[in-house]
Amino acid sequence: MLGILKRLKNYRKRNKTWFKKDYAQFLKISKIQCPEFIIKPSFPCVNERNTTSGTASGAYFHQDILAARHIYNSNPHKHVDVGSRIDGFVAHVSIFREIEVFDLRPLDSNIKNILFKEADFMASDFNAENYCDSISSLHAIEHFGLGRYGDPIDPLGHIKGVDNITRLLIKGGVLLFLCSFRVVEN
Repeated sequence: MLGILKRLKNYRKRNKTWFKKDYAQFLKISKIQCPEFIIKPSFPCVNERNTTSGTASGAYFHQDILAARHIYNSNPHKHVDVGSRIDGFVAHVSIFREIEVFDLRPLDSNIKNILFKEADFMASDFNAENYCDSISSLHAIEHFGLGRYGDPIDPLGHIKGVDNITRLLIKGGVLLFLCSFRVVEN
C-alpha cells in the first residue's frame, strides 16, 4: 500500500510541475492577447496529458457501427429498436433516419429522429403484430426477466421477449439480433 501511495505522490508531483509551467505561460500570453479575460484555475485537469483520444474497440462499439451501417444500406420503410443503447447504436441511426425505440425504462430526453415508447416486451398482453419491416435488439434480451431494470423476475422473460419482438415483423422483415451466450460442454 505504501508503494502505491508513493507512486501516486510522485505522479501528482510530476503533473503539478508541468501544469504550473504551462499555466504560467498561458497567463503570460493571455495578458497580451486577451487582457479582458480573468483566468483562474478552478479545476485543473492534470491527468489527461498523455491519454489517448478515446477507444474504438470492444464488442459494443463495433456492433453499433455494423448494425447502423446495415440499417443505412438497407433503408427499411420502418425501423424499430428494442432495448439497445441510446448512446450508441440508436444515436448512430438517428443521424440519418427516424428510429422508433421501445424500452422498459423511461427516456428523459427528447432527441430528433428518436420516437420513444415505454413498453414491456415480456407482458402477456403485448399485442402489436406486423408493425414494421426492420427490428434491432442489440444485447438487450439477455437482461429480460432478471429484475435489473425494474422488470418482473421471470426466468422465461427472454423467451417471451423474443416472441413479442418477432411478432412485430411483417413477413419478410429483417431482425438484427445480438445477445451474449455461452456454449456449455458436458
